[in-house]
Amino acid sequence: MAKKASARKSGARKASARKASTRKAGTPRASTRKAGAARGARRGLALPRDGRAAYAELQRGVRTLERSIDEIRKALRRAERRIQEDARRRIRDLRKDANAQLKMLETRRKEAVATVNKLRAAAGASWQDVRKTAEEMLADARATASTIVERFRGVLRT
Repeated sequence: MAKKASARKSGARKASARKASTRKAGTPRASTRKAGAARGARRGLALPRDGRAAYAELQRGVRTLERSIDEIRKALRRAERRIQEDARRRIRDLRKDANAQLKMLETRRKEAVATVNKLRAAAGASWQDVRKTAEEMLADARATASTIVERFRGVLRT
């Protein structure tokens, strides 16, 4: 009798070994309990009518919230693009303005050099007049330059 029982057990082992060999290595055996639970999850919970209505309303709210989040993200991207475009435009305008101001200052510098050379030739011994005229021109150029610098600093602060 003991021989028959052990033969049955070894036969059962062989059958389970054959089943295990058909599965992929490392995959667990599916139990009937887990499969039943999975089927129940697919069917959904047995809820009363008002519970299902409340659940459906919550799902609609979640979908609405997801759409709102997507709209906000799109609006943020649009706003970011607008801000970047505006910044690029402002930078172009500032560069144009700065180049124009620099050209004006360069012109004044050339005029000052030319005036100093003319005065030096004409003044002879009266260097006081030459110096006074040159200082006035340089003070005017410095004031213009500092005004330009302050204006650009103010733009950068905003």
